[in-house]
Amino acid sequence: MTPEQQKQQEAIKERLSTIGQSILILSGKGGVGKSTVAVNLAVALAAKGASVGLLDVDIHGPSIPGMCGLKGREVFTRDESMVPVAFNENLSVMSVGFLLGGSDDAVIWRGPMKYSVIRQFISEVEWGKLDYLVIDSPPGTGDEPLTVAQLITGNAGAVVVTTPQRVSIDDVRRSITFCRKLNLAVHGIIENMSGFVCPNCGETIDIFDSGGGEALCREMGVPFLGRLPIDRTIVDSCDTGLPFMLAEDESPVKSAFREITKRLITGEEQAAGKQKEIEKELTFMKLAIPLVDNKLSMHFGHCEQFAFIEFDENGTMGKRENLAPPAHEPGVLPAWLHEQGATHIIAGGMGSRAQGLFTEKGITVVVGAPVDSPESIAKAYVEGTLTSGDNVCDH
Repeated sequence: MTPEQQKQQEAIKERLSTIGQSILILSGKGGVGKSTVAVNLAVALAAKGASVGLLDVDIHGPSIPGMCGLKGREVFTRDESMVPVAFNENLSVMSVGFLLGGSDDAVIWRGPMKYSVIRQFISEVEWGKLDYLVIDSPPGTGDEPLTVAQLITGNAGAVVVTTPQRVSIDDVRRSITFCRKLNLAVHGIIENMSGFVCPNCGETIDIFDSGGGEALCREMGVPFLGRLPIDRTIVDSCDTGLPFMLAEDESPVKSAFREITKRLITGEEQAAGKQKEIEKELTFMKLAIPLVDNKLSMHFGHCEQFAFIEFDENGTMGKRENLAPPAHEPGVLPAWLHEQGATHIIAGGMGSRAQGLFTEKGITVVVGAPVDSPESIAKAYVEGTLTSGDNVCDH
């Protein structure tokens, strides 16, 4: 990696650190309403008070500026950064469409050039602190979505848009496989153009069939976010540059999209909560260290006391408590240490049967620790610098 590439990589990392959640909008094929979903999702999230960025990486067909009523707007630079175009106080937009001389200009770029401009969009656009970055990519699994998926890290996922027809559903399978190969979470599938609601009688007619997206979700094990009906409101919103989620009149598609947004946010919150629980389980520790004369005892079962030392999820040492163990009997210490909340026991030596009893209680055993103070041993273990010797016992 050249110094310039290294500098850009650091800039990308810095930009992404200020973004709460990146959502990549994908589709297996064109013409399914992916950009419409991207625009209205960004608008809906911003309407809830979130700070949102909308990034258009559809290099050859940048339709986002027109859908947002921002055609002809220019991108300014400030301190070597590009300033995105403001849609409203909560939503800003960036697209290659802002950089073209006119709407008739064609972008004729090969893969490396597209890769370079997408990296620039992520590293050099001054988004500020965002709750969400919604990214509209071209259909398929080509250069643009691949580049974005490889660049966005941390709290990122994809929403896949499809229509009910079999040919579109088959393409979505490839999109989901694409995400899984790149370790990109799939937040769910939206089935667009799912039925037409007659404005006169209210009857729903399945022009392009219905239910294919939901069936695929069950097959692939991903969430189904909902259906969007065919609605004249969508056509009008794309032509006028006013997203349908901002239209004054209520419509079937607006109502359906409101529910989709709610499901998406709820799913993210649940996933984030589960992740925090997992991280807490993985990082919160209560170490038990057998002591004699306030140093590690080489025989855990005949120690004077156990030092219990807690560490929080950031690896910060908390309180220490010394407790005298019960009389040494087979099977007593594992149960007692489990009752005290110990997650790890660090000892000089321990037999295989005893280790098995601790494992059954969910307690990790570390043997071969040196004779030292409990704080030094605990700190070295958490930092990954504990030097372990042979599994020996002086008893």
